[in-house]
Amino acid sequence: MFTSLSITRRKAAIASGIAALVAAVAIPAYAALVKLDNAKSAVTIIFKQMNVPVDAKFKKFSANIDYDSAKPEASKASVEIDLASFDLGDPQYNQEVLKKEWFNTAQFPKASFVSTAMKQGAASKLEVSGKLTIKGRVLDVSFPLTVKKEGNGQVFDGSLPIKRLAFNIGEGEWKDTGMVADEVVIKFHVVTQ
Repeated sequence: MFTSLSITRRKAAIASGIAALVAAVAIPAYAALVKLDNAKSAVTIIFKQMNVPVDAKFKKFSANIDYDSAKPEASKASVEIDLASFDLGDPQYNQEVLKKEWFNTAQFPKASFVSTAMKQGAASKLEVSGKLTIKGRVLDVSFPLTVKKEGNGQVFDGSLPIKRLAFNIGEGEWKDTGMVADEVVIKFHVVTQ
């Protein structure tokens, strides 16, 4: 026969089992937030000045990625870039782009991207859509993204072409695209652990 103590323990065990089952069903299927490997990740831009390609990079940025390869449509990503970390390879040029005519970092210190949708594309690529915010302007953007497994983490590679004047980057005399082209490509290589 069961004692009242053993019945209480059995009820507690059953209740724990039911709670665990409910929790397992309620938890979304996408993967946990992954950690960015800053040493291996990079955000760069390519533009033309006087028709000569120029590469530059952002030294400080963060990314939050919640990715599930089995259900990419449930995945989410956000990126925040410290615009004052922009590096053209020359301290004088680096100071120039912080000014009001360019990034205006005093008023707009960060740029950001927040995904609104991800869907499986061709050849292990994702089609990513989202909101890109630079210098207070928010535009809808979309781009292909390649995802590959590397060790315990993943590598996300992509490039996003934009028009700098759409974000008011280059005011006054710098609106002239003869000196600095309107087309800019943002490239990113994000490695997670």
